[in-house]
Amino acid sequence: MTDIILTAAPLTAEAFAPFGDVIEVTGRKFRLINEDTCERFDDLAQVDVLAAGGRPLISIFKSQPRALPLQVKILERHPLSSQAIIPLDGLPFLVVVAESGDSPVSGRIRAYRSSGAQGVNYRRNTWHHALIALDRTSHFLVVDRAGPGENCDETAVDDSVILISAPAV
Repeated sequence: MTDIILTAAPLTAEAFAPFGDVIEVTGRKFRLINEDTCERFDDLAQVDVLAAGGRPLISIFKSQPRALPLQVKILERHPLSSQAIIPLDGLPFLVVVAESGDSPVSGRIRAYRSSGAQGVNYRRNTWHHALIALDRTSHFLVVDRAGPGENCDETAVDDSVILISAPAV
């Protein structure tokens, strides 16, 4: 079995487009509200949670840091909804994704590094790794689905996929 070595690339909207949305305000249009004291950035992600009687669920995740290198053993996906992950502490984190399909193809797994000012919204059925906080415990706002039906599939990664580094953005 050959190891597949992943190095996290900077998270950009263009690179992440096959997997979902990058949630960030840099370069986005806004409108002023609240007596012109607040910039409002609208429609930053396509939230998809209503299938099979679902409703939006807002949670806070407290994620322990993971050491690198990290062996990618399991990926998950949400067949009934998108899932948005937004960092609350301004700390970088890693995103590991693979294209949708019956199971992820190890050779098509990608890794990205969020600047800490960027979140992600995984499109429905996008394979992804659980949160990968770096350096210290990090808090994340998560928007996903509550409701009937099983909304989390997990699968083992066939090959030995190793995430070795996360270059600074």
